[in-house]
Amino acid sequence: MTADTRIQLVRDATFVRLTTDGSITGSRGAAPDGLFFQDARHLSRWQLTVDGTDPVALVPATAESDDTAVCVLTPEGTRDDPPAYTVFRRQSVTEGTFTEHLRLVSNRPDAVTARVELTVDTDFADLFELRADDRRYEKSGAEHGIHATGDGLRVSYHRGDWHADTEVVCRPAPDAVAPTRSGTRATARMLSWHLPLDAHGETELQLTVRARPHGRPLPTSGPEQTPRPAAYTKSRGTDDLSLACERGLADLDLLTIPVTGVDGEEVRVSAAGIPWFLTLFGRDSLLTSYFLLPYRPATAAAVLSALAAAQGRTHDPFSGEQPGRIVHETRHGELAHFKQVPYGRYYGAVDATPLFLVLLHAHHEQTGDPSLAIRLEAHARRAVDWMLTDGGLDEHGYLVYSPDPGGLVNQNWKDSDGAICFRDGTQADGPIAVCEAQGYAYDALLRTAALARHLWNDPLYARSLEEHAHRLRERFQTDFWMKDEDFPALALDGGGRQVDALASDAGHLLWSGILDEERALRVGRRLLEPDFFSGWAIRTLAAGQRPYHPLSYHRGSAWPHDNALIALGLARQGLTEELRTLAEGLVAAAVGHGYRLPEVLAGYARSATAGPVPYPHSCSPQAWAAATPLALRTALEQERDDPSS
Repeated sequence: MTADTRIQLVRDATFVRLTTDGSITGSRGAAPDGLFFQDARHLSRWQLTVDGTDPVALVPATAESDDTAVCVLTPEGTRDDPPAYTVFRRQSVTEGTFTEHLRLVSNRPDAVTARVELTVDTDFADLFELRADDRRYEKSGAEHGIHATGDGLRVSYHRGDWHADTEVVCRPAPDAVAPTRSGTRATARMLSWHLPLDAHGETELQLTVRARPHGRPLPTSGPEQTPRPAAYTKSRGTDDLSLACERGLADLDLLTIPVTGVDGEEVRVSAAGIPWFLTLFGRDSLLTSYFLLPYRPATAAAVLSALAAAQGRTHDPFSGEQPGRIVHETRHGELAHFKQVPYGRYYGAVDATPLFLVLLHAHHEQTGDPSLAIRLEAHARRAVDWMLTDGGLDEHGYLVYSPDPGGLVNQNWKDSDGAICFRDGTQADGPIAVCEAQGYAYDALLRTAALARHLWNDPLYARSLEEHAHRLRERFQTDFWMKDEDFPALALDGGGRQVDALASDAGHLLWSGILDEERALRVGRRLLEPDFFSGWAIRTLAAGQRPYHPLSYHRGSAWPHDNALIALGLARQGLTEELRTLAEGLVAAAVGHGYRLPEVLAGYARSATAGPVPYPHSCSPQAWAAATPLALRTALEQERDDPSS
């Protein structure tokens, strides 16, 4: 069973991944299946048998909507002895709840009895345990409890002060609940029914699974009673870009989760993506919100409030927290609770803090409403202080990070091991100054200076920030520019050496404005050369370099959000032809994925394949990929509004 053959249903911060007959097998790695809520798997087995055999899928599971799937099953039969009845299976998900409706319809002129059995188990695995990196986490003292109830089953999990439950409620109640036969986990149970069917009659079985993560009550409402998010904005046309925008907005609704804002209020933000990142991410949420600004400015306000609430206050080497630093990600799972991973609140990002400042000013610029920028003035000033101090601008001249052996080795958007590399493939040593973060810092300083001058009535502070920005721009043009390549270095390593891989990060510099005009134009044109541009999108690394690999996460793949920032930069620089070429490729890639852009594409050339090649571990839906078509629309409209185009 491969990832693309699984059915994924999502709603209200909960998702379920099923096989094509509606089962859950307990798989791990690139394509884990199960019911997931709050970073934990609350169902790891859900396997139906009918009359002692696995039913045959006459119609494999198909997503009827984003939160509901249907399939048609039968017990085994032959031409001369066809199946006695047909099973119509309908499955849906909402907040903390998975619901299954089985309708058994008799095909016989005589009464029959169907023997239905369902194997159920939950391993309460943390998402970090399910990844394909073979890491194992000590969980001493963990205990599972299995309790048959009058109408089903409850499975509980205890480890120290951590307590979670999964409850299965059945209508009608099962005739028996018993341990499964050999070959399954000791916690698995088989629920069984003998369901009488009249001649050509039918009967129904309703199953409801309710997940209770640590610290939360069991959900009590079914999917039909759960409020839905506001309807997404319909597109302005039927062209491919409009349809991709419509799909993207719908996906962002699916990814919406509640979090706590700066004054304790509940705000709703787009989580980063499924299956691995259904939680608040600093960088992802900020860029997603920026892409959405002309269309949904309220998303930016919610994200800024949520990130201000989680802004760093103290120094904590384990989590990377530092005063004023904007959080990279938050987690609610067991491993984060026991500090076996640092990601409960993890601050290992060099770029989230300047992007927070960029978005704060951009929100005011877009809406004309000064209230949010005034409300978050103290948080903005603390973010600037972080950039100047712990962020490295005063000491190193640049925003820098040092690899975190317990967390992320790289702390820019290319955060996989080895992503910030020299052309020979060697990973750079820290403190590392990646090029795009310097552009963000430059833009953040200028934008915050504008807020200080026009809203905070502090012209001296504004002038100081502008001076910092201008000095950063001058240093950058000297230190990062590779004369032989006529292109910016990916980074400077801890010794000040240029990390000389040719990388897409250079395109972000067009968006932030840190490059002078002539260099920006040359970079923009270079990125559309065939070694960078696959025909679908610009690759993270130009092909032909030693570390290039079309199926590497950050060393040869192509990311829609990366390309969205480049597209906005091309529009800013007036590179009309290059922008249109890039937008056409990305829109074609969206069409090739049913108008839903995935997190990342393989780097293969468009001329080599009939359609875009999927990256095997890609999240989908994923927030900043979902928002990419909106960024393309903005870039193209900027280009059309330019009288010189």
